Amino acid sequence: MTDAIDDLIHELHAQADADRPTEETPEVGIIMGSDSDLDVMAGAYEALEKLDFAEQTDYHDAPEARFTFESYVVSAHRTPDLLYAYGETAADRGLDVIIAGAGGKSADLPNMTASIAYPLPVIGVPVQEKSVDSVIGMPTGAPIVAVDAGKSYNAALSAVQILGRGHDELVERLDAVHDDRRAGVAEVSRALHDLGIDGFRDREE
Repeated sequence: MTDAIDDLIHELHAQADADRPTEETPEVGIIMGSDSDLDVMAGAYEALEKLDFAEQTDYHDAPEARFTFESYVVSAHRTPDLLYAYGETAADRGLDVIIAGAGGKSADLPNMTASIAYPLPVIGVPVQEKSVDSVIGMPTGAPIVAVDAGKSYNAALSAVQILGRGHDELVERLDAVHDDRRAGVAEVSRALHDLGIDGFRDREE
């Protein structure tokens, strides 16, 4: 297993040393402390795909989509060497923002990533309610942005908001998603008014 971790660390450093155009490297990194966190972190995947990001699984063979994201399992406690390698190579590998999710009372992955990858922005996702205090408890000078427990979808939206400062097309995509949600509320509101409570409930069954 140690060899497998060493291989991952070597791969990250090799990517950092590679001369790749920013258009061909992932802008967003999604990391989580365990694959058991994936059900919660799936919201980030959903949001990014809704915003037409593609998942990049091969660093040297980028998807056709202009904006992409990558994902890894990185444990702050079990694989601190992998965490350090991920954080210190993130910017050189082309990442612009990292979404980090972790659970438990000692949810240190987002915080440690923010410290190592500084000044790259890191958005922390507490996977459980009991993880909130750990994720938001960063000292002055080592900031982290965090969302509420389980809200990885919002974390992804925040990541794209950060990227949108330099890409007008991402702002347009964010606006389109926001407009869709507004339209959905309008549709439900109209149905409730026109059908009445009983009719609306019958429609929902």
